[in-house]
Amino acid sequence: MKIKSGPKFWIGIAVSSFFLVILLMKTDFILISETIKSMDLSYLFLAVLFTFASYFLRAVRWKYLLVKEKKISLSSLYQATVIGYMANNLLPARMGELVRAYALSSKEKLQFLPLLASLVMDRLSDGFSVLVMLVLTLFIMEFPPRMQEAENALKTGGVLIFLFYAAVIVFILLLKSGSLRNSSLLERIIRRLPLKFSLKIKVFMDSFAAGVALPAKFSDVLAILAASAFIWFFCILPVDMILESFSIKLPFYASMFIMVLLVFAVMVPASPGYIGTYHYACFKGLSVFGVPDSKAIGVALVIHAVGFFPVIIAGFYYLFKNGMSLNKMSSEF
Repeated sequence: MKIKSGPKFWIGIAVSSFFLVILLMKTDFILISETIKSMDLSYLFLAVLFTFASYFLRAVRWKYLLVKEKKISLSSLYQATVIGYMANNLLPARMGELVRAYALSSKEKLQFLPLLASLVMDRLSDGFSVLVMLVLTLFIMEFPPRMQEAENALKTGGVLIFLFYAAVIVFILLLKSGSLRNSSLLERIIRRLPLKFSLKIKVFMDSFAAGVALPAKFSDVLAILAASAFIWFFCILPVDMILESFSIKLPFYASMFIMVLLVFAVMVPASPGYIGTYHYACFKGLSVFGVPDSKAIGVALVIHAVGFFPVIIAGFYYLFKNGMSLNKMSSEF
């Protein structure tokens, strides 16, 4: 599989390397190895099971976010979701979202842009779910005095994320209503571009707006909210199970806190698979609860592995089953 190595790719490699160096300075490899060997593997099995349950629930939510122009089976949605998350682990710049839409469009013979638009709504649902989780964590947790800066950073990050998603919602509503597409300012900007590009922009905006499905029924809204809540519950459970496998007894809000940090970590430009940033965020989250350095690094390695290797194996299985190629998909973008 060939990965394009542009500037963003090398910036990600540099960021990942920076955080890996920090972790390596705290690493006792013998102690980490002994810690991992002492794990209770039954909890590891549950962690993998709950991770795939979250993917299935994402497929359920996606079904409610799609324009109902064709009946799409949950099986197709689930397989495309797994392929997309596999691609997120292997390709830079979160290209898995593009691959996810492309996989479903190829399998079900649907237009690509409307599917991509539905995933924007999917990400918005995730964004607000994470904000709710962050607020709950900040209210429930009591940060030690030495962690006051971390608490303030989380609050600032929450406000910035809220403003970002609020701006995206305003943009989508304007796009959907036609106010943005028909604005005189946009027309003046487009007229200054070459005809080829201006036509592409208009086609993109029309197709994207058509693909944004705003739930018309209150029952659909409830289904999306319920699916979002269960998705993140099943995302947090694997963290909790892995802590249990290491005999680390922490309250459930500790797993919520670690998950919030992991979400922030995957937003940072990094190498494919979020190597370095993901591990460092998990390590810092565990440090808040007094988990020793070597044990925290061991836990971080296992949490990352549970979210990394099983979905890659399943993703390639579904690619092979559907006669698709990740290399061909990534070359399209």
